[in-house]
Amino acid sequence: MFPPMQPEVPTVDVHDLDPAAPIPDGTTLLDVREQDEWDAGHAPGAVHIPLGELPVRYGELDPDAPVYVVCRSGARSARATQFLVDGVGYEAANLDGGMLAWEQRGLPVER
Repeated sequence: MFPPMQPEVPTVDVHDLDPAAPIPDGTTLLDVREQDEWDAGHAPGAVHIPLGELPVRYGELDPDAPVYVVCRSGARSARATQFLVDGVGYEAANLDGGMLAWEQRGLPVER
């Protein structure tokens, strides 16, 4: 279902995000965590598609918009990013550090 992991996937470091507007206009933030993780707190405006559902639900994302992919720490989102880039041809980048780094940076979280 998912392609074999490659050593490098496109990545954006959470520390490189603009605190005033962390997700650039026209970019989708995709959260691939499980429902309980999402419920515990997520970035405002994020789209929630758990990693296991991504192969059948990726069509819910705009194929013409860049996608930042986030999970708890960056491992699952790296797999999702690779699937989106190599598997279906989307422009996607893994948000390195995940929601842990997002919150540590003081970026907004909805609960």
